Amino acid sequence: MAKRHRLVLLATTTAVTVVTAAVGVAVAHAAAVGCTVRYVVSAQWQGGFNADVTITNLGDPVSSWRLTWSFGSGQRVTQAWNATVTQSAAQVTATNVSYNGAIGTNGTASFGFSGSSSGANPAPTSFTLNGVTCTGSTNPSPTPTTPPPIGDYVPVGPLCNSSDLIDIGKYWIPNNQWGATGATGNQCIWTNGGSGDRIRWGTRYTWSGDAGSVKSYAAAILGWHWGWRRPNTGLPVQVSANRNVNTTWQFNVTGSGNMNVAYDMWFHPMANPGSADQPTDELMIWLYRSNASPAGTRQGTVTIAGTTWEVWRGYVGTWNVYSYVRTSNTTSATLNIRDFTNDVVSRGWMSSSKYLTSVQAGPEIFTGSGEVQTGSYSVAIN
Repeated sequence: MAKRHRLVLLATTTAVTVVTAAVGVAVAHAAAVGCTVRYVVSAQWQGGFNADVTITNLGDPVSSWRLTWSFGSGQRVTQAWNATVTQSAAQVTATNVSYNGAIGTNGTASFGFSGSSSGANPAPTSFTLNGVTCTGSTNPSPTPTTPPPIGDYVPVGPLCNSSDLIDIGKYWIPNNQWGATGATGNQCIWTNGGSGDRIRWGTRYTWSGDAGSVKSYAAAILGWHWGWRRPNTGLPVQVSANRNVNTTWQFNVTGSGNMNVAYDMWFHPMANPGSADQPTDELMIWLYRSNASPAGTRQGTVTIAGTTWEVWRGYVGTWNVYSYVRTSNTTSATLNIRDFTNDVVSRGWMSSSKYLTSVQAGPEIFTGSGEVQTGSYSVAIN
């Protein structure tokens, strides 16, 4: 049940790895480009490490930079300083912060990060700066000097205040910490770009307190959330219209604690609810859970989309809540939400005259520390 409100690391051993890579700096109208990157593992311990990165610009001055590389052994960036660092699968992207974007000729920019590793920790062998890789000299690069497209939406974040939110295409992602009063912890959100209906985003969190109460639900929202924010959502739609609400979601979960990763849909008796109009019904689809249970009581099981789901029914606040909990965890799903809505209606729990006003997707966090990284997410109504 996802409620809403309105809107120093110690290393026991050390090891040093130095890698120098030749990478290019994309500069508009520049005939000569080049730079080097120095990557140093400054501390390493069981399960983790610190790394320092220094960029040296050998070409014309740049006003901002974007450095990318790939890890080869499953390493994950967990914290960064002097740069904004995001990760999607093996690929890592580091961008400048407000005070270190400009690098003059022969100038440098440095940043560092902490990471996790489960075994070998080889250093990256190749870096790309502003979309171009070159020889490390000031000779023209044989590759194009225009950065490759990253889609319609540029990466944003991490943002770590409870009031933060990100608009991305037809979706928006608030750093929703609706149940965090009296709890201890923090949470950040970010996006990794995307195009059209499809987006990439993530959240990192640490929460302690009552293990039975939800602290946060950072989610990609399509449609209503105590008001409307983004255009061209395709919502609302009346349940009786039997429209397809097709969605795909691929994500990774790291960390431990009490949590779930779930879709959350809201329903209203009117087509265009305002910010003061409470929903009457809530439908959740749990894809992944760890030490968490839905509101209400279990009513049985059902097979939808070739998968068995526990069916739960409850009542919270002023609305009914129906939860479909996958009997085995998954981090990848392709669903038509209409199939679940129709099952609720067939049980006589909700009238088909209601309107689906919102589709949301993200992790509900009770307690624990971790990260949920979405590699691909989309919703299309037709």
